[in-house]
Amino acid sequence: MKIGIIGAGNIGGTLTRRLRALGHEVAVANSRGPATLAELAAETGARAVEVTEAPRGADLVVVTIPERNIPNLPKDLFAGAPANLVVVDTGNYYPRQRDGRIEEIEAGMPESRWVARQLGRPVVKAFNMIYARNLMALGRPAGSPDRIALPVAGDDPRAKSMVLRLIDELGFDGVDAGGLDESWRQQPGTPVYGPPLDVAGVRGALAQASPERKPEFTGSANSPGDFARPA
Repeated sequence: MKIGIIGAGNIGGTLTRRLRALGHEVAVANSRGPATLAELAAETGARAVEVTEAPRGADLVVVTIPERNIPNLPKDLFAGAPANLVVVDTGNYYPRQRDGRIEEIEAGMPESRWVARQLGRPVVKAFNMIYARNLMALGRPAGSPDRIALPVAGDDPRAKSMVLRLIDELGFDGVDAGGLDESWRQQPGTPVYGPPLDVAGVRGALAQASPERKPEFTGSANSPGDFARPA
């Protein structure tokens, strides 16, 4: 599969390494330009590209950047891309720690619904609730008793099916978490966010989620601070 990755932080870098190891063609981009990705490209064999190049010819694009930076992506990012290009959003809203207040999200819009509106493209929410170190190291063969499960939310069954297959390749069980408007169930502060759970555990955690944001994931008048001193 041809995969573009926009963002080379913890999740983006980990996905670049894992997906290249599986034999996928990967083009990786960040906001600082291809030269800053030379080491990652040399390590993995991925192509370091400009942000606008990541979707070109891709079957699937992963957007894995802070929410506050989503509106700064090029407006023509998907110009010429096919309508059926699958776009995966791995993002999380951290208003006190990093992103500042985003009023639509504060008012109850699921994070990934907001991302989809900013991008002007449908998205699938995945990979947002697993630590990068676990994504790197805890993949297991199908049927393993200690295999971790990951929820996937989206409105397009074909796109969601493609992401679920990719998750299986990476060594995890995928759990269909419903449409994108249900993706709040895997946002920060919900029971599924963080702990390594199996399929039954993920389904139970999704069912237990509350749409009311916890105070630590709700913006204040002084937001943002940083992860050491949230505001």
